[in-house]
Amino acid sequence: MTTLLSPEIDTVGELTDRCDRCGAAAKLEVTLSSGGDLAFCGHHANRMHAEIARVASKVRLEEGFAWAGK
Repeated sequence: MTTLLSPEIDTVGELTDRCDRCGAAAKLEVTLSSGGDLAFCGHHANRMHAEIARVASKVRLEEGFAWAGK
């Protein structure tokens, strides 16, 4: 039997990073289970929500952002 764990999800007032895919303002920051951090704009965060949830140990969402992976 495989146990799936959901990443810890926190909401923060504002994120200052830029999306690692396109450079737009980040709406989500993720700490990877394997180490390291990535940031995503709303478009890329929602487009890749399943992949992010699978590899994340922690997710930080900008307040007011509706993430598809939540």
